[in-house]
Amino acid sequence: MCLCLISCQEGPATSPPASRVVTHSAPTEWFRDATAETHLDFVHVNGMVGQFYYPEIIAPGVALLDYDNDGDLDVFLVQGGRIDRRSRAGSADLTKGGRLYRNDLELRPDGSRAVRFADVTDSSGIKATEYGMGAAVGDYDNDGCVDLYVTALGRNHLYRNQCDGTFTNVPAAGVDAAGWSVSAAFLDFDRDGWLDLYVGHYLNWDPSVNTPCFGPSGTRVYCAPAVYLPQQSQLFHNNGNGTFSNATAAAGLATQFGPALGVTTADFNGDQWIDFYVANDGQENQLWVNQRNGTFKDLALLAGAAWSDPGKPKAGMGVDAGDADDDGDDDVFVTNLSGEGHDLYINDGAGNFEPRAAAAGLKHPSLPFTGFGTAWLDIDNDGSLDLLTVNGTVQRIDALVRDKDPMPLRQRKQLFRNQGNGRFEDLTSRSGAVFERADVGRGAAFGDIDNDGDTDVIVGNNNGPAQVLLNMMGNRNHWIGLRLLGAGTSGRARDMLGARAAVIRNGLPTRERRARADGSFASANDPRVRVGLGPSTEPPRVRVTWPDGRVEEWASVPIDRYTTLVEGSRK
Repeated sequence: MCLCLISCQEGPATSPPASRVVTHSAPTEWFRDATAETHLDFVHVNGMVGQFYYPEIIAPGVALLDYDNDGDLDVFLVQGGRIDRRSRAGSADLTKGGRLYRNDLELRPDGSRAVRFADVTDSSGIKATEYGMGAAVGDYDNDGCVDLYVTALGRNHLYRNQCDGTFTNVPAAGVDAAGWSVSAAFLDFDRDGWLDLYVGHYLNWDPSVNTPCFGPSGTRVYCAPAVYLPQQSQLFHNNGNGTFSNATAAAGLATQFGPALGVTTADFNGDQWIDFYVANDGQENQLWVNQRNGTFKDLALLAGAAWSDPGKPKAGMGVDAGDADDDGDDDVFVTNLSGEGHDLYINDGAGNFEPRAAAAGLKHPSLPFTGFGTAWLDIDNDGSLDLLTVNGTVQRIDALVRDKDPMPLRQRKQLFRNQGNGRFEDLTSRSGAVFERADVGRGAAFGDIDNDGDTDVIVGNNNGPAQVLLNMMGNRNHWIGLRLLGAGTSGRARDMLGARAAVIRNGLPTRERRARADGSFASANDPRVRVGLGPSTEPPRVRVTWPDGRVEEWASVPIDRYTTLVEGSRK
């Protein structure tokens, strides 16, 4: 890996012609389904046998990670199997377990790019044969190679990257939590330079207590989460020696918890200490604010972020934090159940939130949909953050049942474009074939798979094939890409999750983005920072606030390519 300021670059070295800048006057193919051509042949199996086992309809998550440090994003896909009646664990007797695909990205002489995924699971050492739910990624041992954490119904597993293309399971690390966990996130909550780990647990469920539930017509349905008690989520502190200690009680997280499905991390109150927000299913959401002494307080209710309608918790599932209104702080978006509408919480900069989904034009269009994977992403690189949601119900749709659909939970994805005035435009109906197809969408991982400067998506569909959605519009505008790194323990640099970059241009809005891999639903994202510049060709200044609070600034950072910035390299 290159350790440098400006010279280490990936992506196109020349600017796109001005004539290619995006206009929005006509229907547009925003994303293209490139699953077949990229050879991503993964199919999720939920193992359903007619018993309406609740976990069957929750997974799978997806992880994007550059495990081989070759500069492009590889993919890990979580697998299910058949849920065993005899134990709380899942059995992978119908599958080979979770799969790792290496990205063999080809840059052709004409400048075009070809993504080709190769299944390297068998040689990687990963044996994720539990009934999988989700994944998180982060370099927990600071050796410059990203590691993989897989959540499951049963026992979770941490796979340490050996920096030679292989992984090894490390139960001795102390984070192989048992139960039913879905989303997890790496974060350095005490600013000691080592990534800690939050694991969101869901419900106390196993096959022996599978409660029969029935719909209004008397037919068998999947139960609501309120039928089961929630499990205690966990926070693990990184000891800096390859092991973790359970800090759940000491950090203050043991006093209250809910059925956690989504988690996103950010510095919500601007004190330069990382906080995190948890989307709970059927209970109020949580805003865990860092007290800067190893403890957290849930301030969601006081901050106005627990629920959008007082006293009416929703079925929070997917969640992401991002600066929707370009005022320098992170806002929160949460996907919910059909009939509830999704939630948007706008941050005032001090960690206080105002529900704005209805005013922003997001609530009404989302009412028919059950959302899972989601992210703030600048789809067209105009500088403003847009939204994409991956959808699929948890209760059968009557019309699909009548059509004898074997998975009558399918719904279309949705795409919302930020209009820059506090409102969003629903582009779904005129965004091309990708948004006409209905699937049982669950996890979604967001990142620049082909290194062309825009955000692509890998979608994990329940009991169906994964999808590769390539962004067709973003690289028509200008952009800046940043990889924010810090010194590791073995001479290799590591991604500085939680670092925040401000992109500054004369007379134009400052855009702030953070290096993160968390958010969405049960998935892990590209840790690189991308900021759309629209038609501007001015090389911006970049100010980086590192996780320990140090601030550094670089002048005239090149556009339309990725640049590596290393902490402490500005003298």
